Amino acid sequence: MTGASLSSLSALSADGSLWKGRTVVVVGAARSGLAAARRLASLGARVILNDSRDHPDLADLAAPAALTVPEGIETVFGGHPEALFDSADAVVVSPGVPLALPVFDRVRARGVPLMGELELAARLVRAPILAVTGTNGKSTTTSLVGEILKEAGMNVVVAGNIGNALCGEIERASEARYAVVEVSSFQLEGTLTFRPAVACLLNVTPDHLDRYPDFASYVDAKALIFRNQGPEDTAVLNADDPVAAGLAPRVPGRLVWFSRKERKEPGVFVEDGWIVASLGGKISRVVETGAVRIRGAHNLENALAASAVSLLAGAEPPAVARALQRFAGLPHRMETVAVRRGVTYINDSKGTNVGAVARSLEGFDRPVILIAGGLDKGGDFASLRPALSPRPGVGGVRLLVLLGKAASKIEEALGDLVETVTVRSLEEAVQTAAARAHEGETVLLSPACASFDMFRDFEHRGERFAALVRALSGGAERAPRGGER
Repeated sequence: MTGASLSSLSALSADGSLWKGRTVVVVGAARSGLAAARRLASLGARVILNDSRDHPDLADLAAPAALTVPEGIETVFGGHPEALFDSADAVVVSPGVPLALPVFDRVRARGVPLMGELELAARLVRAPILAVTGTNGKSTTTSLVGEILKEAGMNVVVAGNIGNALCGEIERASEARYAVVEVSSFQLEGTLTFRPAVACLLNVTPDHLDRYPDFASYVDAKALIFRNQGPEDTAVLNADDPVAAGLAPRVPGRLVWFSRKERKEPGVFVEDGWIVASLGGKISRVVETGAVRIRGAHNLENALAASAVSLLAGAEPPAVARALQRFAGLPHRMETVAVRRGVTYINDSKGTNVGAVARSLEGFDRPVILIAGGLDKGGDFASLRPALSPRPGVGGVRLLVLLGKAASKIEEALGDLVETVTVRSLEEAVQTAAARAHEGETVLLSPACASFDMFRDFEHRGERFAALVRALSGGAERAPRGGER
């Protein structure tokens, strides 16, 4: 290809014909990579799917129909041979693949477009994008935005890091009013021209420090969500999170705040027990905070953020209120599995970093037995000490049950503060917690770690926890709805 034709691929365009006849290497044979490969093949590209694993286990990912390699797509598994990339007109990278791999330096040196799946999808999708990122709460907030806008009568597509890649939703998005997209820091690293009409940053706490050299680099990756916005675009920031609020100077467009602690305008905030919106010079009471179905301080922040994004997208306050009163939350996110012998069992398998665990523990006024551990992502477990300690209105952690590769590191950081037991399996963890729990207490799975040392993903871990809880002997009571506790 000529330099001019290569540069055409770097332009933001919904013209899929640009990809016809190109040789594109897609790196990473998981959900995002397969979606990108299928999309590019449908546009007439010659697609080569590449993965470092010899035999990527595609069957474990989700529905087989969406995650099989279509006929006509070439595969190169077991490594990243340099010659493969030397023949490429463009390279699309799955978010799980670090862009710091040496082979990508050769791609950049050739001037070949190198982008993530999100960037590819954003070039093709026609609907305005409402993007949500943050260390914690982004799936709940993204889903809630989708529910509010549907309640408001809008046709929307919800996609991205939430589980269905945006590349697989291009047709539906072509008819949608908005594409509501959850984006991760890994996805943002691979963007070049990605420009959401509304970009929401929920919070930033240390995470993924096994991939980033330091916390500042992780913060910089999150801030990429604002990079290409213009004066007519809007950023929504959490005024209560010091790191998120500190990124305000990087916002090139309009700035809207949300806060559960203070009146912050323009924005959405809590006042006299109500969610209140002050936007466009108009002040509206949306709904009483007690009527919001998802519970906890962290979920109130998610509700505020979702309200702000949805109101900016054209939803009216009554539609926001109805959705907030109905939305019950997502699986594996503070999900009440069962109540047995007066003990509540909660699945928070999505709590994969210390910040998420700390926020989850805020919601309990009686002691908790915490099941934690897994694959360490570079978290500072000692920072959990305040969250584990009882204080007014917060029950704290009475017993810490640890498993997985990070168990010894967590015990070293916290074992002097709370009684700690190390187990070999999740089954042993559930049995130990059940034997030690008192009536009125909560057994909480909130690992502060990734799951890959023992499970396929956080969903697999959460499903196994729920099954083990349901298999416990003793009378079972119906779990409260909506994650109430």
